This record gives sequence, C-alpha cells and structure tokens, in this order.
Amino acid sequence: MNPTPPRTPPRIAIIGAGPGGLTCARVLQRNGVPVTVFDQEASADARPQGGTLDLHLTTGQAALRAAGLHDAFTALARPEGQEMRLLDHTATLLFRHAPADGAAGRTEIDRAQLRHLLLHSLAPATVRWGHFLRTLHPLGDGRHRAEFDDGHTETFDLVIGADGAWSRVRPLLSDATPHYTGVTFVECGFDDADARHPDLARLVGDGTMMAASAGRALIAQRTSHGHLRAYVAFRGSPDWALEAGVRTDDTEAVRAALLAGFAGWDDRLLALLRENDGGFVDRPLFALPVPHTWTHTPGLTLLGDAAHLMSPFSGMGANLAMLDGAELAQALAGHVDPDEAVRAYEGVMLPRSAEAAEGAARGLATALAPDAPQGILRHMRRMYGQDDGT
Repeated sequence: MNPTPPRTPPRIAIIGAGPGGLTCARVLQRNGVPVTVFDQEASADARPQGGTLDLHLTTGQAALRAAGLHDAFTALARPEGQEMRLLDHTATLLFRHAPADGAAGRTEIDRAQLRHLLLHSLAPATVRWGHFLRTLHPLGDGRHRAEFDDGHTETFDLVIGADGAWSRVRPLLSDATPHYTGVTFVECGFDDADARHPDLARLVGDGTMMAASAGRALIAQRTSHGHLRAYVAFRGSPDWALEAGVRTDDTEAVRAALLAGFAGWDDRLLALLRENDGGFVDRPLFALPVPHTWTHTPGLTLLGDAAHLMSPFSGMGANLAMLDGAELAQALAGHVDPDEAVRAYEGVMLPRSAEAAEGAARGLATALAPDAPQGILRHMRRMYGQDDGT
C-alpha cells in the first residue's frame, strides 16, 4: 500500500499588519501553517500606532491566549488603566470607576507595545513591508494573483483582507464603502504629563477621562511613559477646517477654532486644547453599513476593520479584529479544506460583528447626543454594575 502523500499547505496571504492580521499570522504559525503578511508601510515604525487599547477577557485577551502570548501581554499591560471618569463641561465629576486590585477584565496596553509583541512572535521575514496591494486577479478554483505597486505578482490559495477601513480586498467581496459618521476627532498629545502638565494628569487619572456636553466631548487617555493622548470630538462636516478657513497643519489656527467651539467650558478642560505638545491631527470617523455582509467567495475573506469598521465608542474594534484573526487561523488549522474553514469562520464572525457595530453606532449617538452627558452616565452605570434605576 502506497502511503498517503503529505498535504500541501495552502498559500495564504494576509494583507495588513494590524492587530488582527498579526494575530492571525501568529496563530497560523503556532499551528504549523505557513503564511505571509504584506503591509504598505515602509517599516514597523513608519508611523505612530496611536493610543491605548483595553483588551477584553473574551475577545482580545482570548485571542492572545490562542496565540500563546497572554503571559507576555500581562507583563506589559496596565490594569490601573481601566479607570474611567466622566465629567460634564464644568469639570464636575459625575462618575468614576476604579478597577479592583488585580482586575484584568479590560486591561490596557499601548497599541505600539501590542504591535511589537505580535511582530516579534512571528518567524523572521513573515511580514513584507513596503508592499501596497494594487489589485487581485481571480484565477479560478479560489486562487488569486496579487499584484503589488512595485509590479511583482504572487499567486495565493487564500487572501485575507486585514487592511483596514479602505481595504483593497473588500471590493472583490462587497460593494460597501465606509461612510462618514458625522463625527470628527481631532487628536493631540502631552509628553511627560505628570511633570509638565500635572493638573491635566490629575484630572485624567490613571485611565480614561471623558467630558461631554451637548454634542461635544473631550476625551483623554493615559498611555505608558507618562504620555497623555487626547481627542476633541464634535459633530460637523468632515471638511470643518476647510470651511472655517483653517489649515490643519496650522496649529495655532486649529487651536483657536477648537477653543471657539468649546467656549464656556471649564478652563481645566480647555487646557487639553491649550497646552498640547506638538500639533493636531484631524481624524474624521467612518463606519461600514450595519450589517455588513457578503456572499462567500472561495479564496477570499476579511477580518477586523476591513470587515466591520465601526465607531471607537464601542471599544470593540481591535478586540474583534484580534478575535477574528485567532478564530480564522484556528479554523484553517483545523480543517482539511480551507474553503470550509473560511465558511465556518464567516458564519460566526459576520453576525457577531453586526451586533457589535449596532452597539457602536448607539454608543456614538449617546456620547454626542444633545442631552450628553446624561445618556453616557446611564450607560456607564449599567456597564459597571452601578445602576440605581434612575
């Protein structure tokens, strides 16, 4: 009897080296499945990675357990970063949640630290930097030829779109495009906050502070190394700066426009607009339609923001991306047929992400509602088990 020849593993490409794509690659490699990750950035450190993430036990942390990285995550994470404060525009404290000693339900970690952890868990040369996916050409039988901007091409049995809001893979599965939510964030930062901005550091505390009133909000998060990252949130046109005659790279003009929009707020809060180190970064918020689904197509699938871009007020974006990546990798490792694995993954992921996206849309509406912060206060009391029925 001739022995059964070993099964040739499928050629798998992940487009995008964000938390979801890297988690997927790590779990695949941990299960002996080869994979290549392509990312358009020139290097791992080509741009700042943003603020802090609260990784939930049943999503982000579950993905790290599947990746064999939970202990390493725990060594980097900041349980105290779970603290949450809600203020009104007078800087009156309305709500505060402080984590219990040893609490790990929504432990915080900087995005840059998480990316470093995931990247360094992969086999050398897994990620190919500076590769912008130009297009995918269907070849039949689920295979696709990927064409990159430098002209070189490679053929894959499965292409996983983990390439974010403006995914290059998504158009082969869905006609949906992200829409502007009507809300813009303007980001700024504070270095060495405890020493250089002590009043703000005390106002923000160890975790996240949000002050809201009548459709506007100021949000600040503590990250590692004494840094504070803040977001100015308001409803308006995505071209608000252009319409105001302000260039977004003109720090003082942006500052003046933002201060005018928050006139009447307490000076302790307005320090977030007056004292930042460096400039401001305009970040209009986009989201995919809810629900976002597609007809299963052999050889292609999506995860993370490419599949379910939603408002950050859910706190679920990175968590779901990492869970998507881990579950897709586990399905691929556990099925002989990659197409069956992808079908099983999509059958769970799509309804889960639709539910989360609906919650994110409600969260955004509540946070910037005309009666804010009252709706936020009710939500926080329910979320943290402090609902008194009022």
